[in-house]
Amino acid sequence: MRIPKPALLAAGVAALVTSASAQLPTSKVLTLDVSQAIAQEAMAKCRADGYHVTVLVVDGMNATKAMLRDDGATASTTEVAKMKATATMLYNRPSGPAQPLPPGTAAPPATIPGTINAQGAVPIKVGDATIGAVAVSGAPGGDKDAACANAALTKLADRLK
Repeated sequence: MRIPKPALLAAGVAALVTSASAQLPTSKVLTLDVSQAIAQEAMAKCRADGYHVTVLVVDGMNATKAMLRDDGATASTTEVAKMKATATMLYNRPSGPAQPLPPGTAAPPATIPGTINAQGAVPIKVGDATIGAVAVSGAPGGDKDAACANAALTKLADRLK
C-alpha cells in the first residue's frame, strides 16, 4: 500500500508540532486584577497606619501594571516608587541596603541610574519565579513602606499561586 505524500507531510508536521509544544515552558503572569488588588491592599495598610503614599505594581518586565497615589502623597513619591521597583527587579530581592549576601554573590554596584538604595519594594513571587514587584513610597521610613507592601502580599497570597 502506498501512502500519499500529503499524508506523510501532514503526519511529519504533526509530530514536529507535538514534540515542540511539549518543550515550551509555562510561566505565570501578573494580571491586571491581581495588580490592582495588591495596590489597593498596600494603600489600605498605609492609610490605616496614617501614611499618605504612592503604591506601584510592576510586572516581570518592570512595566507598570497599577499605580495609586494617595491624597497628600507628594509627587516625588511616584518616581521614588519606580526606582525602588526597578532595584527590586534588577536584584530579585527587596529594595534597600543588602542584607548579608548569600555566599558567592557579589555586592551590587553602589548606584545604577533609575534605582535607589531604599527600602519599600518587594518581589512578587509565584514559587521561585518573580512575576513582578510592589513598591511603596511616602511613609516616614522605608521599613514602613515595606511593611505596607508585605501586608498586601500576605493578604493576597492565595491569589499568587
